[in-house]
Amino acid sequence: MTVTDAKEKAKDHIERLAVAGLDVESFWRGATEAIAVAVPHYIAPCWFTMDPASLLVTSHFQEGLPEIPGEWLAMEYQGDDYNKMSDVALSAPGLATLHEATGGDPDRSARYREAIVPYGGDQEMIAALRTHDGASWGALGLYREPGQPMFDDDEKGFIQAVAPQLATGARRGLLVGEATDPDTPEPPGLIVLADDWSIESMTPGTERWLSELPGWDDNGGSLPPAVLSVAGQAKRTAGVATSGDIAFARVLTTAGRWVLLHGANLVADDTHRVAVIVEPAHPARITPLLMAAYQLTEREQEVARNVLQGRSTKEIAETLFISPYTVQEHLKSIFEKTGVRSRRDLVGKIFFAHYEPRLRDNEQRAQRGLALRGGPVADRTLPS
Repeated sequence: MTVTDAKEKAKDHIERLAVAGLDVESFWRGATEAIAVAVPHYIAPCWFTMDPASLLVTSHFQEGLPEIPGEWLAMEYQGDDYNKMSDVALSAPGLATLHEATGGDPDRSARYREAIVPYGGDQEMIAALRTHDGASWGALGLYREPGQPMFDDDEKGFIQAVAPQLATGARRGLLVGEATDPDTPEPPGLIVLADDWSIESMTPGTERWLSELPGWDDNGGSLPPAVLSVAGQAKRTAGVATSGDIAFARVLTTAGRWVLLHGANLVADDTHRVAVIVEPAHPARITPLLMAAYQLTEREQEVARNVLQGRSTKEIAETLFISPYTVQEHLKSIFEKTGVRSRRDLVGKIFFAHYEPRLRDNEQRAQRGLALRGGPVADRTLPS
C-alpha cells in the first residue's frame, strides 16, 4: 500500500467514526489509530475539546497522561508563548508548528523548554478541530522526537483535511455525554431508534423536546418528521464515509425557539440502531455564566468573549462595530467587575474558575469510563 493509499484509508476511517455516535474518549482512541498511520509521531496525540464560544479547553485526553499538569495550563492561559491553541484556532490555516511559530527557534517557547523537551520531544504541531461552520470544538497536538523529519506539507494537509470530521465526532460525543448524564438545567435529549423506527430508549427530559417539535403525537403516533428525517440521513451514512452527508437539521419548535437535531449510527452491536440528539440552539453557555457570576452587561459579555478568544482591541472593535475607545471603556468595567487588571488575568481567571474544574472532572470521568461533558461550569461545585 502506498503512502497516499494509507492516508486515504485513514481519512475514510475517521469519517466513519465521526458519524458513529461514539463517546468522546472512544472517538479519540479510534482516531488515534488512523492518524498514526498517516502522520507518524512521538508518544501519543494530545486531544482536547474546546468551548467554541471562548476557545478555552474543557477536556484533555492522552494515553499515558491521565491528568494534564497544572503548570502546562498556566503556560497556556497565564503566560505569553508561541503556538497557543486559541491562536491556532483563530488563524486562517487552523494549523501551525512550533518551529514555524518561533521562526525556527523553538527555545524561545517556555512550553518547549519546560513541557516538550523534558518529555523527550522536539517538534510540535497544533491543529484546531473546526466544523465546516468555523466553530472550534477541539484541538490536536502531535509531537516528534529530536532527529526526526519535520512535519511536511502532505502531513499538514492530511490533518487539515480530517479536522472537520474530528470536530464533528468530538461535538457529537460531548452531546452524548451531556444527554446521558446531564449537569445543566436544559440538557440535550437522546432518542435511540430501533430498525423499525420505534423508540428503543430516551434519556430523561427528551419527551419535552419532542413535544415542542411539529408533528409530535404523544398518544403513540409517529415521531416528528424532523426526527425521522435526521434518523434517515444518519442511516444512509452507515458504513459509508461521506463527509458532506451529515445528519443534521435546524427546526423551529411550536414554542417559537430553534433546536438542533443530530443523527448518529450506534456501533455497539450488529443491529441497525440510530440515535437522534436534540439540543437547544441557545447562545453559548459562557454568556449566562458571565452574567450570573460577574454581572456583566450584554455588551461587556460580548467584549469579554472576544478577549477570551484572543482578539485585539482593533479586532474587537471591528467585530462589534464600535470604536477602540469604547472597547477600552468596556474592558475597564469588565476588569473592575471581575477583579483583574489585564486581559491575561481575565483569561486566566475565567479558565481556572469555570473551565479547569470541567477539565479535571472530565479527567476523572474518563478514568471511571464515563462520558465527557462540554462547556464551562457555573462554579467550582460539580454534580457527582
